[in-house]
Amino acid sequence: MCGIVGYVGRRRLVPVILEGLKRLEYRGYDSAGIVYLQDEKLIKYRSEGKLQNLENIMEEAIGAPAHIGLGHTRWATHGAPTTENAHPHSDCSGEIVVVHNGIIENYHSLRDELIEKGHRFASETDTEVLAHLIEEYLDGDLRAAITKALTRVEGSYALGVLWTGMPDTLIAARNHSPLVLGVHEEEGGFMASDIPPLLPYTNQIIFLDDQELVVLKSDSQTIYSLVTGEVVEKEVQTISWNAGMAEKGGYKHFMLKEIYEQPQAIIDTVSGRINPENGSVTLPEMNLSDDDLAGIERIFLVACGTSWHAALVAKYWIERWAGVPVEVDIASEFRYRTLLIDEKVLTVAISQSGETADTLAGIRLAKELGSKIVIICNVVGSTMTREAHGTVYTHAGPEIGVASTKAFTSQLAALFLFTLFLAEKKGSMEAAQRMKLGKELIALPRVIEQLLPVLQAEIKELIEDYYDSRDFLFVGRGLNFPIALEGALKLKEISYIHAEGYASGELKHGPIALIDKDMPILGLTPKDAVYQKSISNVEEIKARQGRLILIGTEGDTHLKSITEDVIYLPEVHEELNPILYTIPAQLLAYEIASRRGCDVDQPRNLAKSVTVE
Repeated sequence: MCGIVGYVGRRRLVPVILEGLKRLEYRGYDSAGIVYLQDEKLIKYRSEGKLQNLENIMEEAIGAPAHIGLGHTRWATHGAPTTENAHPHSDCSGEIVVVHNGIIENYHSLRDELIEKGHRFASETDTEVLAHLIEEYLDGDLRAAITKALTRVEGSYALGVLWTGMPDTLIAARNHSPLVLGVHEEEGGFMASDIPPLLPYTNQIIFLDDQELVVLKSDSQTIYSLVTGEVVEKEVQTISWNAGMAEKGGYKHFMLKEIYEQPQAIIDTVSGRINPENGSVTLPEMNLSDDDLAGIERIFLVACGTSWHAALVAKYWIERWAGVPVEVDIASEFRYRTLLIDEKVLTVAISQSGETADTLAGIRLAKELGSKIVIICNVVGSTMTREAHGTVYTHAGPEIGVASTKAFTSQLAALFLFTLFLAEKKGSMEAAQRMKLGKELIALPRVIEQLLPVLQAEIKELIEDYYDSRDFLFVGRGLNFPIALEGALKLKEISYIHAEGYASGELKHGPIALIDKDMPILGLTPKDAVYQKSISNVEEIKARQGRLILIGTEGDTHLKSITEDVIYLPEVHEELNPILYTIPAQLLAYEIASRRGCDVDQPRNLAKSVTVE
């Protein structure tokens, strides 16, 4: 989950790399490093901790007359987050440097072998074996040495390599870890783990596939297959994001900015895909025929973390409106059980990045078993979208905050569109019902936009009685049970408060034993089909003196008789409550974390994209 950035061109190197690392710091912030070539020597800076620590020791290097180099921001896997373990890593001679994202699974045996041959290691990382392997095989041809070294490697990698013997060239390669190239005739050649570092310079992007290597110069990029050694022709894709979309724009944190961007993200995801006049849904990248869809007997929804919560909501929608049985799987468990999958199963994977390692491995297995694959994804051209039969893109733009917000609500909007699309193809929903739900979805962003500033002010005041809590429970029923899970996840991610989400009806099966006068409980209680059941559950909490916060429908005065702490939301169609009720849960987590002085955008031990198992 580390971040890599590289550049070769006319610009001064250090500002380009530092800015790129800032835009990648969501991928890891245990340590960081930069290396560049100047006067035929490699100059290397490394520091543990946040990127600012690296910047502090590089003030004199900002104007260095260097035009080729690499940077890395680390999320530690092998070895503690120390300066010694920070990338870049060198070979024995100090003339080869490597930055790496991924895990070298057989590094122990490779390390032992290399030590026997006289190589000297300076870190505890798995990455350092790559530098020494390349040194071992280097005989004047760097590409050949890297290719041979990678045949010895088991695991995942996106790596960049710089050698003093080729002062105008960077070489990069990928396998099971994302790597993209930026193309610009005048600016030079760029490489990175993700798109945001490239946006200040170019929106012309090439996505590398697994087992591919690129020789990158200021005026060219030549891509080779690591398997055959042949040149591979790649399509250059134009990305619609711009650099400003990845800036804070006056907000204190990226997370808050992205919470406020949700109305536009939902509009962009829905726009042009649903006809409010007849309820017809168009998903142009679906690429599945009516016959493919007609033969579907079951659907597997596969995702991790927040995306898994989106899948849980979608199960309710799809089973009710499309009439297709749905199983929801945590991607990290999916391929480690006996999968009853064949050509009558549709596998839908949900991933903001399209690079999540566990989810990617799961869809590859499902595909081998005969399933058609559809991806709900935010990144055009990502690995999953290239390997799937069809895609439903969200249009949330870059999400920098580690705790997912606008990506989640955009996923819900896309999954709701997918439900309407599937119901239309299956003939399981009347056109009038699709029209009604479609219009409700189109109207929802305006409701959220008007609500946000008022809601934030209300929650900011409310959390003064709760921000110092050690534990928190979130409860909800039906469609809102997954939102209780999501609310608890957000709180624990960024505030470090222990929080759990439960189905309200499950309280009496164990968790109710936790409730006393010191336990805060947030209850999702909209006026929906299970409202009376939800009220019974929160009454049980009240009877045991639990500290209740209720989120309910505007005008529901009964909630005030249960607790003084009530957050009222406008009434929308109950099918869309999961999207609306996510917003106060996000703001609650944000305001508590901010009040506690936590690092909201970069919570400890977490990274944005989980590209290793």
